[in-house]
Amino acid sequence: MSHHQRQLWLLRHGATEWALNGRHTGSTDLPLLPKGEEEAAALAPILRGRRFAAVFCSPLQRAKRTCELAGLGADLQICPEILEWDYGDYEGITTPQIRKTVPEWTVWTHGCPNGETAEQVEIRCQKAIDQALAVQEDGDVALFAHGHILRALTGTWLGLGAAGGSLFQMGTASVSILGWEHDKPAISRWNAPSQAEF
Repeated sequence: MSHHQRQLWLLRHGATEWALNGRHTGSTDLPLLPKGEEEAAALAPILRGRRFAAVFCSPLQRAKRTCELAGLGADLQICPEILEWDYGDYEGITTPQIRKTVPEWTVWTHGCPNGETAEQVEIRCQKAIDQALAVQEDGDVALFAHGHILRALTGTWLGLGAAGGSLFQMGTASVSILGWEHDKPAISRWNAPSQAEF
């Protein structure tokens, strides 16, 4: 299989308490809410019967549990490169709270004190992409991870840099697919809810 045929399936974890109330959740290892478990389980019918060359997963429990409930837990490989953005001093707080002291702050433009910048995140994203494209077996690669890192990975895939992730919305337990258009990186599907037809 040419790597220009391989698609990357991006699967964001199901809902957590902080995801629902807008608190930046990087390394804090929160569990899925019952709603998040339902969302994750709803991915199983979409993924059932699809053969993936590899299943990469963030080391955090919300991503691993989503992968398990989606039916791919037996193939899960921990991929530290797709750990969520390191928010540093902004871990656990919201954008409106941050903007009280840093007007117009975004993670994409300002980064996080004692955390990561977009440029640092882009290095991780490129490593994850390279690993996914280097898998020897034929088939697509599934990546179970988090909203900001998967959006940053998409920006990196498209040549926009990690900060290009600011252009995309991504709901919990959504499915997005990165593919190719005439051998150029492209988006094949974006932010599809688990109830969507595939």
